[in-house]
Amino acid sequence: MGLGIRALIMVSMTICSLTSVANAAQGTATFYTPPYVPSSCYGFQNNGVMIAAASDAIWGNRAACGRSYRVRCIGATNQGVPQPCKGTSVVVKIVDYCPPGCQGTIDLSREAFSAIANLDAGKIRIEYTQV
Repeated sequence: MGLGIRALIMVSMTICSLTSVANAAQGTATFYTPPYVPSSCYGFQNNGVMIAAASDAIWGNRAACGRSYRVRCIGATNQGVPQPCKGTSVVVKIVDYCPPGCQGTIDLSREAFSAIANLDAGKIRIEYTQV
């Protein structure tokens, strides 16, 4: 492969990476614990454990049902653990609704939350993108 083509590929990859970061929304995440069924979107259908409930911020009158989001912890809130993030991200499927008064933009399953942050934090700041 020629040097020019390699440079073009590298530039394209960089632009794609920057675009995905630029399109990420920020919010907060909390977590909920089993049982995960029934859910607002799927009733008694089991959708595994990498799931989440959407707050009004992304619910869209059930439009969020079935959407997948990549969620990454970006920091602590003013409560809980000062440095909760594990430096990873997780992809979750929206299966439920987190009603008004919900404490986070996305209410992750316990398993999804623990994949990206210390459970003791309870609530974290996140960056999320629809995938």
